[in-house]
Amino acid sequence: MQISEELLNKLKNKESVKILAIESSCDETSVAVVENGRNVLSNVIASQIDIHTRFGGVVPEIASRNHITAISNVTRQALGLANCTLDDIDAIAVTYGAGLLGALLVGISFAKGLAYMSHKPLIAVSHIKGHIAANYASHSDLKPPFVCLLVSGGHTAILDVVDYTHLKLIGTTIDDAVGEAFDKVARVIGLGYPGGPKIDKMAKQGKEDIEFRHKYTLENSYNFSFSGIKTAVINYVHKKEQKGEEINQADISASFQKVVTDELASKAVKAVKDLNRDTLVIAGGVGANSKLQEKLSKMCESEGIKLYFPSLKLCTDNGAMIGSYAYYQLINTKEIADLDLTAKSVVPLC
Repeated sequence: MQISEELLNKLKNKESVKILAIESSCDETSVAVVENGRNVLSNVIASQIDIHTRFGGVVPEIASRNHITAISNVTRQALGLANCTLDDIDAIAVTYGAGLLGALLVGISFAKGLAYMSHKPLIAVSHIKGHIAANYASHSDLKPPFVCLLVSGGHTAILDVVDYTHLKLIGTTIDDAVGEAFDKVARVIGLGYPGGPKIDKMAKQGKEDIEFRHKYTLENSYNFSFSGIKTAVINYVHKKEQKGEEINQADISASFQKVVTDELASKAVKAVKDLNRDTLVIAGGVGANSKLQEKLSKMCESEGIKLYFPSLKLCTDNGAMIGSYAYYQLINTKEIADLDLTAKSVVPLC
């Protein structure tokens, strides 16, 4: 799909740029209208959590079918709440990866159809960069450079955000993402899916008095490893079951959560100091964890570091974060997608 250089330059200099953004990477169908990367005019989310809870996790084929069912209605709602028609939209943005291939293809196909029939630029957005941009939609004063702690179901990383479109990878997980670890531990102790919010809630009732023995060899690195603590919890539970002893879900949740949030918080703050930055930004669904927020707030206040979390409704997958990043990608680069755009299950962090 050919978009003229004249049109792109016009959009880059336009006072108000409205982007219709589509997110369908996992189990939320979301469409948003975002103005100038900051002003969220609408952000409609159709969640499938209740559907997938019965299976203990996301079933890709079911997720894809539900995206197909929901996407047209969600788009109409998003346009209506923004008091817009498609004629008022300047560009169409969509998540192209990372995520479930079938789920991504639903959003991509729909976005390509809208872009083609309306002759609008199509912007392909990384889901990872979208999570970072959720903070731009939450905080009007936030500007790069800053250090970002990315904590989601599929990714865990520390990134140096040099400017709106350039990132440097500082550290990442060498095994499980932190969100995966929460889900797996929650399943083992009988809390079910989704694990993150359920462990967070249960931990408030427990004591951090269980010492989970796990091998840890990354003390001098910005990288993370959650496989060992996950295995330690599983072994602890199995030993209890073999002895016919009851497990205390609250104490396990609190003790597990302590180890994980200690590692996340300490390495993130260390990275800010080592890189001579003065701002730490949190991105991804695990950013909603109350213990992580509490620890980071105390540590950053003590070190004189400015701390930003996305608003709670923008922590998890949503269209607004995709629309926010798409705006900065549009005005800072010439990265416009063609109609041969396809889904990618994995995309580079930087």
